[in-house]
Amino acid sequence: MTTHMKPGLRPANPHFSSGPCAKRPGWTVEALRDAALGRSHRAKLGKAKLERAIDLTREILQVPAGYRIGIVPASDTGAVEMALWSLLGARGVDMVAWESFGAGWVTDTVKQLKLADARVIEAAYGELPDLSKIDFDRDVVFTWNGTTSGVRVPDADFIPADRKGLTICDATSAAFAQRLDFAKLDVVTFSWQKALGGEAAHGMLILSPRAVERLESYTPAWPLPKIFRLTKGGKLIEGVFKGETINTPSMLCVEDYLDTLTWAKSIGGLDALVARADANFAVIDRFVEKSGWLGHLAVRPETRSNTSVCLSFVDGQVAALDKDAQAAFAKSMVAALDKEGVAYDIGAYRDAPPGLRIWCGATVETADLEALMPWLDWAFANQKATLKAAA
Repeated sequence: MTTHMKPGLRPANPHFSSGPCAKRPGWTVEALRDAALGRSHRAKLGKAKLERAIDLTREILQVPAGYRIGIVPASDTGAVEMALWSLLGARGVDMVAWESFGAGWVTDTVKQLKLADARVIEAAYGELPDLSKIDFDRDVVFTWNGTTSGVRVPDADFIPADRKGLTICDATSAAFAQRLDFAKLDVVTFSWQKALGGEAAHGMLILSPRAVERLESYTPAWPLPKIFRLTKGGKLIEGVFKGETINTPSMLCVEDYLDTLTWAKSIGGLDALVARADANFAVIDRFVEKSGWLGHLAVRPETRSNTSVCLSFVDGQVAALDKDAQAAFAKSMVAALDKEGVAYDIGAYRDAPPGLRIWCGATVETADLEALMPWLDWAFANQKATLKAAA
């Protein structure tokens, strides 16, 4: 069996996981030295830091002034489920799904909330559903960027401004790397550990005035756990959107989020973040065009994510393998790269087609992705040689 020579250059930072994602460039634990540890999050200091996190989020994401921003428990999942349990049921809902997390929101709506008037509009991995089938007189739930498929909506042009229903958007792997059209979105959710590489367990919930109006005028038929309650006496609990969190947040994680937001502002805000992610995606896109063995899972170029870049095998011999054999092939490649310390956690999501998934968000340095590409060739060539030897 032929063993191929290792590339000479290694990524300075091998962290390419799609969540938790790479820390911002230059991060050290010293960035957390001013954390309000051992202090109440309701004390003046703690509340000021939480308010600062909300204010910086608004500034960097360019969230309109009339929208509320809240810090909520349980990461993006908690934020999405808080919205589903609190808002759905007032009218029919269209659930739009094309990957694992979108499919999870379908399960919550159809099997847990048991909404009778729920339509499912879906597509296979690599494709975007026919968005023209969505009825915006109904509520609509969708992911902006499919983290496990690498397929995103290219823009919000498919959403009418005069919609009657609410649009509920899981934007966790899009926020801070793609431009969100808030005028077309009534609920936006994301988590700290995605595009800015913050620490986990905290979610963000952004509500439009239309979403607030729904909360104050509609009471779901099912009981709401305390952790989901956003109203009291028919009025929005405004404190949630001023840093008075529903449960106790980690002030260490808050400090880390503040650090990432401060870094984002220092490099030029949203414009710079999007540009960095686009440049990172371009490195992989150029490599895929030349490789001959690797392809984008996302079929249409305009729908390809610039954050969670999902790749599949197009080499004839590997592509001819069954799914389990392809998964084993990919696992061996990922293990070899991990052992060399050049790329961590770049295997495809467990429910997705076999392949690779490489995070390209703004906290990843373009030079590290450029250094990684020859290592992908190396790992593929060695694993294919092993495959041929076993044939």
